[in-house]
Amino acid sequence: MTWPTRLPLIAILRGIRPDEAVDHAQALVDAGFDAIEIPLNSPDWRTSIGAVARKFGDRALIGGGTVLREADADALADVGGRLVVTPNTRPALIAHAVKRGLHVAAGFATASEGFDALDAGAQALKLFPATTYGPGHVKALRAVLPPVPLFAVGGVNPANLRDYLRAGCIGAGLGSDLYAPGQLPARTAEMAGAFVNAYREATP
Repeated sequence: MTWPTRLPLIAILRGIRPDEAVDHAQALVDAGFDAIEIPLNSPDWRTSIGAVARKFGDRALIGGGTVLREADADALADVGGRLVVTPNTRPALIAHAVKRGLHVAAGFATASEGFDALDAGAQALKLFPATTYGPGHVKALRAVLPPVPLFAVGGVNPANLRDYLRAGCIGAGLGSDLYAPGQLPARTAEMAGAFVNAYREATP
């Protein structure tokens, strides 16, 4: 399995409002990001994902995170989202989203959950929360998991991104260290640039 974007960093815009979404997505795309996730516990997420997908869907993989139910995956697909990111391992949800043609990065913590997610059709795995487990856990999981795209999510910042990549992650999902509700697009652009530079320095 391969990850479908050039830069394996997923920008997580948790809590963003529809009137802000396109401006922050523009800052991310300008910095080189081509995967953007708007969690479904954000205000009026359907409007935000729809607007960002219409504007940037031809240049980036746009979708939703904290997807918990099959109906949410359907709603996400209906507004143009193509990426489903879950916080946990729900095989029925994963299988349903894959049948809808969505790309699924499934949340997991253990080898058992990882294999269950892959058996259900997940195209990528998301270790969450990564900060609880650390790079050593990633290295141990890599010893048994197939060569599937593996992302670290939760507590990843420009300083420790290299550690997760060296342990076996292909990339990371970036939350509060990239975007916090209410911040200006200029701050998003600044942090996006810091993450892109950190990734490039770690993968020469």
